[in-house]
Amino acid sequence: MIRLSLVGAALVALVVPAVAAAKEPSRASISGPGFSKTLKVQDLDHFSGSKLAELTEESGFFPSAVGQSPNPMLPGRPSGRLGPRYRIVWTVPGPPGETVHEVRQDLYPYARGGAVTYTKPGQPIFDMKTKGGWYRNPMLKDTLVGLGLSARAPQASNGSGTNLALLAGIGIPGVLAAVGIAAAMRRRQRRG
Repeated sequence: MIRLSLVGAALVALVVPAVAAAKEPSRASISGPGFSKTLKVQDLDHFSGSKLAELTEESGFFPSAVGQSPNPMLPGRPSGRLGPRYRIVWTVPGPPGETVHEVRQDLYPYARGGAVTYTKPGQPIFDMKTKGGWYRNPMLKDTLVGLGLSARAPQASNGSGTNLALLAGIGIPGVLAAVGIAAAMRRRQRRG
């Protein structure tokens, strides 16, 4: 009986790392206001220690995609302003000959209290669905800045510059047309 337990434990020890390795993303495409970056690992044997591995860990990809115990996910959306939203699209290869999965994760690098990610539950990944949820990691922003993200949030346009340009573009010709029409009407009145 003890031998059978030892054999079972040895098999689990061999199988678990293989399953975990199969769930590592091979690519992450990050996009948002003023920033676009793609990280890839061609050979998942070199995943550990890569920038992609660091981003995967710090963004909460694993607990939000497949779950983790203890569960590090937040109980709900953090309160307050999260700042501009970015998007990470994770490419997760399946076993050879099987589907490649894409998992989408919203990213708020400038959120008060530290960078926050949100993964929508129910996205397909392997033979299951993502667990989803909110995750916070103050170290994530530094990693993103190291990849080229601005240390400060881009300034949101209040629209006033755009509105002035629109008024100038439409308003000046409109004013000129109105002046022209008024001048034509005065000439007509003088003649009549």
